[in-house]
Amino acid sequence: MAHHPTGIRHIDLTRVQRASSETARRINRDIVLELIRENQPTSRAELSRRSGLQRSTVSQIVEQLIRERWVCEGPVAVSARGRRPTMLGLNEDLGVIAIDLRPNMATIAVVDLNGRLLSRSQVPVTSDPECSTRLIIEAAERIRGALPRYCIEGIGISLPGRVDPTTQRLIFAPNLHWPDFDLKDAIESKMRLRVKMENAANACLIAELTFGRLDGIQNIVLVTISEGVGTGIFANGHMITGDSGRAGEFGHAPLRADGPRCACGRYGCWEVFASCRAALRYYREIEPKAKDITFNTLLRMAEDGNPAAAKALNQQAKEIGRGLGLLIAGLAPSMILMAGEITGAWSRFGPVIKREAARFTVAGAQPQILPAHEGEIARLRGAAALVFQRHWPERELLVESPEHRPTNKRRKPRPKQNRRAQ
Repeated sequence: MAHHPTGIRHIDLTRVQRASSETARRINRDIVLELIRENQPTSRAELSRRSGLQRSTVSQIVEQLIRERWVCEGPVAVSARGRRPTMLGLNEDLGVIAIDLRPNMATIAVVDLNGRLLSRSQVPVTSDPECSTRLIIEAAERIRGALPRYCIEGIGISLPGRVDPTTQRLIFAPNLHWPDFDLKDAIESKMRLRVKMENAANACLIAELTFGRLDGIQNIVLVTISEGVGTGIFANGHMITGDSGRAGEFGHAPLRADGPRCACGRYGCWEVFASCRAALRYYREIEPKAKDITFNTLLRMAEDGNPAAAKALNQQAKEIGRGLGLLIAGLAPSMILMAGEITGAWSRFGPVIKREAARFTVAGAQPQILPAHEGEIARLRGAAALVFQRHWPERELLVESPEHRPTNKRRKPRPKQNRRAQ
């Protein structure tokens, strides 16, 4: 057992690895990199003050980050007295290729260290994984060639399904309709770049934790609404992935047994009522003679005053809120973030979602329900964050004789065990 701020915390000794000095250096390195991201431009002295690490340790880490090209030195700051510090910031010439893979389309982009989208392209996705992957690789090569200034660190892929964290194989993606296929190896062998893959909701949540401002929030659920419904869970300051990375499939939790058949094979799952496909189905039921349209077209029609489109989206918003009730009752998050195209009309449909979800708050205050930053491209930023977050230890780290000094700034919650050691 180990003491925890809220009581006694269980430590599974079968999963504990004794941390080496290299482990401590790696953790400290990530802390310093995160502080540079949050406070750039900043100095070595300021990093020492904020992190609680000795100045010599910070200097060694900064030199390592500069060699790795994650950090660049900038101008010398003006100082009233003493030595003038050289300011530090993230390397704006470092980027990753981010891929948002969906059942009918893949979006390929280059994203920089600050989460900015630099270029974007789209290709069709079919039930043939080899053909689809070839198109994705061709688009990625074109984008990389068009941005010769940028050093591409790796490739991150946001997927409509669950990825086994050990094998990095897609193990559950009912909306994609792909047979067993090693997507990671297929892209790595052609692009000669390291590939990281993750479920779209988890990737979006990682992006919010990396690029967002979620200081002090320990319990968050992020919900993606697209062709399906996915959820990423951050509970008590840790990402929850479950056995083989399968945790979070609330979209396939049955709400009504007499509901439509879901892509997973069951009936009445949350996503058959709350997804973008569901909204289009509601519209066709109201206007059976209407031609086929996309979800973005449905959104535009509602904004233009089309009553059938507004009614269909209002029904979707209600169903989203009802499903959030399950999350509120079961996980008690303090915040729920929504990602997807519907966030583009949040002022219209956000209140509907909140009102419906409020009916399921069992006790205490209702969680905040907010759109994710840039909700329509959150999955691309999430794919990029998979590469930028290079060190995510999966086991408890036991650091011998850590020497801590107090820090005046509370760090952002991270989905890993952050322990400083000199």
